[in-house]
Formats: sequence, structure tokens, C-alpha cells
Amino acid sequence: MTDTTTPTARQRRARSIADQAGGGLRSVVIKIAALAIVDAIAVYAVLVLLGYGQWLVIGAVVVVTAIVNWVYFSRRALASKYLTPGVIFLCLFQVFVLVYTGYVAFTNYGTGHNGTKEQAVSALMASALERVPDSPSYPVTVVEQGGAIGLLVTTPDGEALIGTADEPLAPAAASFDGGKAVEVDGWTTLQFADVLARTDQITELSVAFSDDPNDGAIRTPDGSSGYLYTSSLEYDEAAGTLTDLETDTVYSDLGTGAFTAPDGTEILPGWQVTVGFDNFVRAVTDARLAGPLLYVTLWTFAFALISVASTFFLGLFLAIAFNHARMRFRRTYRVLMILPYAVPSFLSALVWAGMMNQSFGFLNQVIFGGADIPWLTDPVLAKVSVLIVNLWLGFPYMFLVCTGALQAIPDELQEAATVDGARPWAIFRLIKLPLLLVSVAPLLIASFAFNFNNFNIVYMLTNGGPRDGDAPIPVGHTDLLISLVYKVAFTGQTRDYGLASAYSIIIFIVVAVISIIAFRRTKSLEELNG
Repeated sequence: MTDTTTPTARQRRARSIADQAGGGLRSVVIKIAALAIVDAIAVYAVLVLLGYGQWLVIGAVVVVTAIVNWVYFSRRALASKYLTPGVIFLCLFQVFVLVYTGYVAFTNYGTGHNGTKEQAVSALMASALERVPDSPSYPVTVVEQGGAIGLLVTTPDGEALIGTADEPLAPAAASFDGGKAVEVDGWTTLQFADVLARTDQITELSVAFSDDPNDGAIRTPDGSSGYLYTSSLEYDEAAGTLTDLETDTVYSDLGTGAFTAPDGTEILPGWQVTVGFDNFVRAVTDARLAGPLLYVTLWTFAFALISVASTFFLGLFLAIAFNHARMRFRRTYRVLMILPYAVPSFLSALVWAGMMNQSFGFLNQVIFGGADIPWLTDPVLAKVSVLIVNLWLGFPYMFLVCTGALQAIPDELQEAATVDGARPWAIFRLIKLPLLLVSVAPLLIASFAFNFNNFNIVYMLTNGGPRDGDAPIPVGHTDLLISLVYKVAFTGQTRDYGLASAYSIIIFIVVAVISIIAFRRTKSLEELNG
């Protein structure tokens, strides 16, 4: 006969645990206060996003907020109360970053392609503004709201209009003084001294006369009188063309994210568009990038492999030496060995950069008696220097790992091998090392992945230098792929975020493939534990 009371008993126990987890009145008050703060932040985020028309993001915020409230007010979602914060932070700082990087990789996002088509048209039209010779004088008052300045314009008909660099002129209920609009609710009127202090900003301000960019803009040379400026470019929204009225050149929208002339000349700024796999194709076929990319890739693999091998064998050697039972003060030595690991890596790299300075560095002046060794300026020595510093930073970690792994190996195995006549080297090579690799192999793979993207050491020590003068991009002899991506994205006159994102995805795929293969290879070591 089936016992039907068991599920009920389990439900009662679960409900009891949930009640206990809910706490008393104080816990309930704290929970309600915390959720009120979360809801307030969500409402604020929704109001801000409404101004940008981000409906998808708004929907996500609303759904997540509703789920959070349900989880923490429900008695049946005990486990979710502990998982929800971690999942939210995982989505924000990991999943979102990965998804957004993937999205950018399929666009032309970068210098000259940062905004929308409408913003590009406005910028192009504004860059070609010229004062209308017979333009009437418009009395203007400079106003400010939320740190943004605008113009309060009085038309010849006595109408008050207000606008900013981002918003065209629109009717405003203003106060007049002598036929001039001088004040409007919600805006602060700048006094004469304030206008003088911000002259450069005010004279560069262009306020569109209407939503049609061909109607021109109002600009003021002195903060008191404005004049109509029209552009030498004419925009035809229906045809998607921009015409230079001075040369009669017609620039068309060909879907490449910029207006293009019949001869292929593009005018910038352009706008952001989806380009498919063009960034990935350009990453491996662009003649400007092919040469630097090849040797940077080879150096990246060499750096990662040498770093893992050197740190592992030095850490293993020290672990064996300080694991000997007859050595005195072992604990003191071990503490000294891990000191480099306790200091932040970026700080250690900066200290080493000073010590390796060719002119006044500690190594040249003290250790080598005033020698002139170009540690960081010679292409070969710079690579050696990076490896030395990374060895200094990395061996304490391997020392700790190997020490723990060695202590986990039973002493009986070594004693049995000694009784059988095995020598110390044979015991280490045939017994200790294979057993050690069972524990350490996954960490070696993780260390390879870390060093493959070890941005800190290169950036802080050499900044990728010395610079390769023959390369068409700002790349150096010690640059890794990750620092090359950084330079493509954030340095130089042209910053190509789409290409940099494509490189990031390629690096991720390479590291993932190598890690998967390595993990499968290390499965053979598991037989040693059978």
C-alpha cells in the first residue's frame, strides 16, 4: 500500500523552512525596503529609456523587476532567493557583454560611424553652414537647463522659440522685456558675465530652425543677436541623397553607412549599420593587418606556452625543494615565495618597468654596474623582459598548486618504489609527475588561457613596444592579440570597434578550441586514479 502522507509531510517541512528563512518582522521590513529601492531604480531606468525609445530594454527591465518581486514575496521560491542576485549579475557583467560584443562585431561601429543616420545628416549639414547674406537679426537670449545651453529666439513676428544643439526651435511661453524674450520657465537665463565666460561654447552652438535640416540653423556671434545659417549641402530624405550645392556632387546612401559619391568617395561622419561578416573577413585578409597580425599571433602563442612552462617548472622545482621533510624553516620560505603573488600584478609590472629603464634603472645601474642594456627598447630583449617579469609574477601560483598536489600524493607510493630499488629521478618521473599532472593539468590549461590574454603585463611594462615602424597600425614587438585589439579599438585617429570585436570573438574561439582539445587530452591522465 502506498504511503500518501509522505508528500504532505515534505510539503510541511518545506513550508516550515521557507517560513524560517523569511525571518521575523524586522526581516520583512528590510526585504520590503530593499525591494522598494530596486523598484524605484527600475522605474527611473524605464523613464530614462523612454526618452531613447529603447522598448526592448524597457521590456527586459520590467520583466526582471517583476520576477525579482515575485521571487522575494513568494514562499515557494526559496532556492531562487539565493540564485536570483547571482544570475542577474551574471547576465549584466558576462552575458550582456558577450552578446553586445557579438553584436558590435557585425556592425561598422567606430570612428565616423558612431550614431544614427539622422545624427550623421545633422552633423554634416551643420559642418557646412554658411551665413545667409540677407538674414534678419534675431534677438536671442542664452539659456541653460541641466548643463546644456540653448537659445531663446525672438522672431520678427514677436514669437518666442527655444532650442538646443539637439532639439530644433519650438514655440515657448516666454517673458518679454522690450519686445525681446528674456526668460522661460524651466530654464536659467545666463547673465552677461556668464555669457562672456562661455563665449567659445556659445559661438559654436547651432540650433536647427526646424525638423527639416535644409531650413538651416540659428547661430549667434555675441550671445545677443542671432542670424540664419544655411548649409551648402542639401538633403533629400526621399531619395536618400546629400547634394553639395557648390560642386553639384551627389552623395548617395548605398547601405555602407556613409554618403558616397559616384567615384567612391565617402563623406564622414557616417552612421552605424550591420555589415555581416565583413569585419571577420577584413580581420584575416586586410593587407594592412596581415603582416602585424601574423607575428603578433605567433608571439602570443609563444608567450603563453613559454609562460606556462617556465612558471610551472620553476614552481614545481621550488615546491619539491621546500617540501623536503628535513628542511628547516619551510613555512618561512614558503611565505617568502608567494610574496610576488600577493602584490597586484599591474603594480609589480610598473616597478619592473622602472628597474629595467635603460638610463637609470636599478638593473643597469646597480646589478650590471652602469651597463647600457636596452631591456624595453630592443625588440628581442623586450620579449625576454616580458617573459622574465611574467615568470616573477606567475611562479608563486604554480608553487602553491604544486605544493598542495605533492602533499596529496601518498607517502606509501614513494616508500614502495624505494623498496623496489627505484631511484629518486625514476620515482619523480614515473610516479609523482603523472599523479601531479592529474591535479595540475586543468590549471595549466587555465593558465594558458589567462596568459593568452594577459593584457596587464604587456600594457604596464612595455605598452606593446618597441613600436614596429613598418607596420601601418600602432603595433609593437611585444603586443599580444589582446593588446592589438585594444589598440585597434581605442588608439589612433581611427577607432574601429567592430573590427576589434571581431578580433575578440576570434580570440575567444581560438582559446576555446585549444582548451577543449587540451581537456580531452588530459582525460588519459584520469586512468592513473583508477
